[in-house]
This record gives sequence, C-alpha cells and structure tokens, in this order.
Amino acid sequence: MKYVLLICDDEVDAPTNEQLATDPAHTSWLAELHRRSDVRAMARLRPVLDATTVRVRDGETLVSDGPFAETKDFVGGVVLLECADLDEAIAIAAGHPYARRGSVEIRPVWE
Repeated sequence: MKYVLLICDDEVDAPTNEQLATDPAHTSWLAELHRRSDVRAMARLRPVLDATTVRVRDGETLVSDGPFAETKDFVGGVVLLECADLDEAIAIAAGHPYARRGSVEIRPVWE
C-alpha cells in the first residue's frame, strides 16, 4: 500500500536544513525509513510565508499569499512511501522526530 506522511510542526522554531542534516534523531529516522520501506518521494516544504493559495469562486481566480488554514501547525514536509500495511506506516511515522514536537498524519493513497 502507498501512504503519504504529512509532517506537521510549528514553524516558529523549525530547524534549518543544515541542522536536520546533522541531527542524530533525524538521520537515524531516515536510515530506518529506507531500511523498512520503499520511499517513492520526499520533500521538505518552504515556510508558509512562501506559500500561495489559489481558489476559484464563481469563475474568478482568487490568489492570496500564505496558507488558508489558521493554525500554528503547518505541513512542513511530505513523504510518499510504500509499506506492507498501515501498521508499518504507523511505526515509521511514530519514529519521526517531529511526531514528538508536532504530528505526522498518515494518508493512504488512492490506487
């Protein structure tokens, strides 16, 4: 089964890419992820400050800066992986360092 992990966190004190690259908890999680699962894609997202939201209402395209959601936790990254089942996806998500400070949402992919 394919699953997407939505890595959510408060961007106020998010670590830099350089900090993540040298963080033992994060590098350990990445190694375990590649050992357990077939990673199809992964990406860290830029801050919501760089986001653009597009909506079409009554034929009019509305473009605004930033996200629509009014929350302190935002999706900061995505991981598309293939696992044996939901239990394996849960184990992988639970091991992510952000599961301790934010959350990791798991979504099955339509196939």
